[in-house]
Amino acid sequence: MSLLLWWSLYYPVSISPLTEATSTQPACSPQGAFELPGFSAQGDFMMGGIFPLHYRVELPGTDYTHQPLAALCQGFDPRAFRWAQTMRLALEEINQSEQLLPNHTLGYKIFDSCATPVTALRAVLAMLNGQGEEQSPMCSGASPLIAVVGESGSSQSIVLSRTLQPFRIPMISYFSTCSCLSDRKEYPTFFRVVPNDDYQVKAIASLLQRFGWKWIGVIREDHDYGHFALQGLKREIQNTDVCLAYDEMIPKDYSRERVLQILEVMRHSTARVVIVFSGEGELYPFLKEFVKQNITGTQWVASEAWVTANVLAETYPFLDGTIGFAIRSGKVPGLRDYLQTVNPRSPLMPPCSGQETLLEQHSAYMNTSSPRVAYNVYKAVYAIAHSLHNLLHCQAGAGPFHNRSCAHSTNVHPWQLQQYLQDVSFNVSGENMNFDQKGDAIPSYDLINWQRGPNGGPRFVTVGLYDGSKDSGKELAIQQEKILVVSVCSASCAPGSRKAVRRGEPLCCFDCVPCDSGKISYQTDSIDCKECPEDFWSNTDGTMCIPKVVEFLSHDAMGIALTVIAVVGACLTVSVLAVFLHHRTTPIVRVNNSELSFFILLSLTLCFLCALMFIGEPTSWSCMLRHTAFSITFSLCISCILGKTLVVLAAFTAARPGNNIMKWLGPKQQRVIIFSCTLVQVLICAAWLMAAPPYPSRNIQDQRSKIILECSVGSQLAFWCVLGYIGLLACLCFILAFLARKLPGNFNEAKFITFSMLIFCAVWISFIPAYVSSPGKYTVAVEIFAILASSFGLLFCLFAPKCYIILLKPEKNTKPHLMGRK
Repeated sequence: MSLLLWWSLYYPVSISPLTEATSTQPACSPQGAFELPGFSAQGDFMMGGIFPLHYRVELPGTDYTHQPLAALCQGFDPRAFRWAQTMRLALEEINQSEQLLPNHTLGYKIFDSCATPVTALRAVLAMLNGQGEEQSPMCSGASPLIAVVGESGSSQSIVLSRTLQPFRIPMISYFSTCSCLSDRKEYPTFFRVVPNDDYQVKAIASLLQRFGWKWIGVIREDHDYGHFALQGLKREIQNTDVCLAYDEMIPKDYSRERVLQILEVMRHSTARVVIVFSGEGELYPFLKEFVKQNITGTQWVASEAWVTANVLAETYPFLDGTIGFAIRSGKVPGLRDYLQTVNPRSPLMPPCSGQETLLEQHSAYMNTSSPRVAYNVYKAVYAIAHSLHNLLHCQAGAGPFHNRSCAHSTNVHPWQLQQYLQDVSFNVSGENMNFDQKGDAIPSYDLINWQRGPNGGPRFVTVGLYDGSKDSGKELAIQQEKILVVSVCSASCAPGSRKAVRRGEPLCCFDCVPCDSGKISYQTDSIDCKECPEDFWSNTDGTMCIPKVVEFLSHDAMGIALTVIAVVGACLTVSVLAVFLHHRTTPIVRVNNSELSFFILLSLTLCFLCALMFIGEPTSWSCMLRHTAFSITFSLCISCILGKTLVVLAAFTAARPGNNIMKWLGPKQQRVIIFSCTLVQVLICAAWLMAAPPYPSRNIQDQRSKIILECSVGSQLAFWCVLGYIGLLACLCFILAFLARKLPGNFNEAKFITFSMLIFCAVWISFIPAYVSSPGKYTVAVEIFAILASSFGLLFCLFAPKCYIILLKPEKNTKPHLMGRK
């Protein structure tokens, strides 16, 4: 595909590009790929169309060692897509008309400029060269285009006009307003159906005078449109009492640092009226950053480039009250119905499923209530069609060319069509259309004010008219009663915020402060925020109170995981119990009193299962049972281990001559020790339940946005007495086991009891700070984790070594081996 026309260095200057190429001329050769999306249709006469179907472009990096990649267009613009469809509609109407260009058809090539001069140049060269045609008709004959409709941006139009000028192809712009384009010496083939900026700045200067706005700032884009608009505005206010506070330029290549500098100037300036000369593509990211800076009290004056930009009005509500001049609206018959026939799977549109409603998904595309730019496109197409019709119906001897000749209908040159364009006059939708000597249309604007409709959506209300053809001082007519402008020091505070008066400034100057969490304001300009009721909390916007989230350790992912671990622990303990019962006659089971081992395993099973009582919504019974069951089962388990420790210590002490201690630690005495130690805990729990039992409570203090359902321990003293007693038993057991750790024997159980008690104490010591600092349901989860961790520690430390010998090393399960004898 061809991208650029490559002219040899030896190309003769005297040869016109419109003349037929001779054998001495170099052939056209493609210099790169061209893949811009577009529309095309064949006809007897071809017309070009260039529209900013995307509003920004990412240029590829260049390292000068490889061929650069194609520019990447981003940001689909449904508004410009509507303009392109308007051109297609107008051409189809003309082709079906019996009065205009009968027996002839108009074809078109429509390309995307991506709102960038470089891409616009690529597009117009593609129109001239043809995509994929190495032998371009531009090199061998008349132009394949008779005229071009484009572009929206003035910088793009300047590039296009200069590119088309050597081929004398006329171009009609539908939205380029730079006054520089009215210079017939520089742009002899340029026409437009939109007034130039000389009239716009006159209208804006008149508006400033009418409202008494004397201290203003200007923001402009870094293109010819912005440069010339600023020059014109300075010229218009030069001899008035209007003063310019600052003039800032949005960088061509977006830079957040530069934008922040501009916003800092706006923040510290006392000028509240800001005039913006920019297209919506450049302005959109600037306003996105403006929102974050909390700058208030700005009265925006929009140029015609963005005064009817739906995407800005919908995205940025703070622009309400914006006022500016828009090109006149008109009627395009059948436009809405035609737009609805467009295939939603077109490659130019953003990805979609094909089921979306265009009215909802692309409101800017379907906004045909008062077409302005689309109406200009419609007029531009009809201007070309009427001019071509007049050219083809030229009477011999009455033509505009040499010797009053006419053009040949089979070989129409663009420069011939331009002659007819200059003199064309026709009526479209009730409006008389013609061009002045500079190629400009009649200067006329609607004064637009941004307001909100009953449904909250943006509305562009026409509140006045500027007619440049009227006498000086009478051009501007305003309907004051319809206008909504932001002429206050500070903008209104929206619901969800309150007014905070600025120190040392009038009461009308204030800041809008968001309501604190838990407080709301549901009216505009609220002085204070109202606190939500106890069981309610503010929503994200701070405009209404919503019920607080109720939180407890339920059977969610965390609860299920803890449940599974507890059940697995209980099943594992029962399995160990079964192994011990099956091998109850073996020495390793009998050596330290098998009855105590069975008691320990049963109590450990209960310890695992009591963790399940902590999961679920707290009730009166579950709150009382969960703490008492936990404390009693653990006391029983530690008491059994204490009894076993005493037996181990006594067994080896009794081996000394004259020591009869074992008669005091028989099975009955062991049961008494276990019963007595457990009874103490039972009595503490009974006193706890009678005096101040645990109960379900609603905690709204720890996390104010939630209601935490938890079990209050009732008596803090009783709770810590319960834990303290378990700790006392564990410490006593640890000390006794530590004393017996070096007693002889290959299987000294005192070592394992020492290690198990060490793990048990470590778990519960670390539990205390974690329990105190954990929020909400995680407090309960920490307690369950401590129960399960300590239970697993006891199970593995006490019984894993025995199970290893019973199941895997049965040859060691003998009394001589256990006693350390050969």
